Amino acid sequence: MNAALFDGQRDWSAAELHDAGRAAQQWLQAQHTRVLATLLDNGAAFVVLDEAAAGAGLVHIPLPPFFTPAQLQHALQSAGVDTLLTSPATAAAWAGLPWLPLTLAGLELRAARLPTQSVPMPQGTAKITYTSGSTGSPKGVCLRQGAMERVADGVVQALGPLGITRHLSALPFAVLLENVAGQMAARRQGATLLTPPLAELGWRGSSQFDVVAFHAAVLHYRPDSMILLPQMLRAWCGYLQQTRQTAPTGLKFVAVGGAAVGAPLMAAAHALGIPAYEGYGLSEGASVQTLNLPGAHLHGSAGRLLLHAQMRVAPDGELEIAGSLMAGYLGDGTPAPDWWPTGDLGHIDAQGFVHIQGRKKNVLISSYGRNISPEWVETALGSQSAIRQAVVYGDGEPALWAVLWPLQDNTPDSALQAAVDAANATLPDYARIARWTRARAPFTVASAYATANGRPQRAVILAAHADAMPVEPLSQLMSTP
Repeated sequence: MNAALFDGQRDWSAAELHDAGRAAQQWLQAQHTRVLATLLDNGAAFVVLDEAAAGAGLVHIPLPPFFTPAQLQHALQSAGVDTLLTSPATAAAWAGLPWLPLTLAGLELRAARLPTQSVPMPQGTAKITYTSGSTGSPKGVCLRQGAMERVADGVVQALGPLGITRHLSALPFAVLLENVAGQMAARRQGATLLTPPLAELGWRGSSQFDVVAFHAAVLHYRPDSMILLPQMLRAWCGYLQQTRQTAPTGLKFVAVGGAAVGAPLMAAAHALGIPAYEGYGLSEGASVQTLNLPGAHLHGSAGRLLLHAQMRVAPDGELEIAGSLMAGYLGDGTPAPDWWPTGDLGHIDAQGFVHIQGRKKNVLISSYGRNISPEWVETALGSQSAIRQAVVYGDGEPALWAVLWPLQDNTPDSALQAAVDAANATLPDYARIARWTRARAPFTVASAYATANGRPQRAVILAAHADAMPVEPLSQLMSTP
């Protein structure tokens, strides 16, 4: 019988995980825990505690390892956390807390009981996931257990025909997408959950990604499935192309989400043997809502709706979802509406494929009155092999300009210019990049230029490159208005 979980060191059977979860649940109840926060690397301890909290009916807050100390403190205080569990190594870095040693089924942990007051939450809150940001006050999304289970079951139903038996958790469990569509779905499907430490998968610090280590881990663990962020897929494709390799043949499904991917990157991935399929979702909908699937995919789209999800298009083009909505935001007594406005513009084609056209709030209006989604242009730029990341600006200006980060640090400006020219050739004149500047740092959490799922912090990037903004009229660079 296959192991239920392998943490990089040992196999865990389903019975061992169940017994460990029951011991954890009994300990939490003995402590009269109401709100549990965990600050853990990927591994058995997170899975055990996550399932124990659900079994005990507690609120679980998985703290992202990439949060700053200020963000961690905000999460602990805003949610009224009374119990914090972490690893001995992490506890050593937080010497000011009253840590106590705790051993659960062989798992060495450190526990801290925190003085706190009860915080009002939406009824039925089982988990709080914090939307990542560059400030010290990320927003808490309160989720019910039933909503997360519906999403996980929708993923299981969609992937059932693929016969997935080994899922590699390539993202932190504190990222809701991996927690629900990876961990929960794999556990409910009966697949082996492969959960090595994140460093073994190429994660360095808060947001650096070592693609060589990642590729080695994929070869070593031989997964059937995993979930990647677009920048991870782009880096992997670049590495395989440069080293003249292909993905391992046993890989059956690679879900990609968190930001727009683009048809060229998906086509390149498939040419390299990576069975990559784009999806779409948001924290307020308990993660994934749509997904491309083998035999039912359209490159450039976000796929079709999963079983649990409903979607409609508002008169202004904004997508609205239903079916697995959050209970509400932490600290906000307003209940979630029956249909949640996603903030994303898009449409659903005649075959049921969902097409995302960009964020409603990000739409740029040029001085010629053209409405332009920056994500559309950024996807065209990011599809060029020399460009890893791009952010486009130009609201109220006659032409667009971009901040670019190259795929390789030593990429010359001439290669970036060639990439911009190639992207411009695919765009109408009003959406072309007239000028660009090289970014001063990669778009990562560490630089504060991006959220954990890779979405750019537009205002932060703009402020950091304000001195590089075009100062002369750009109308001369436009062929036609």
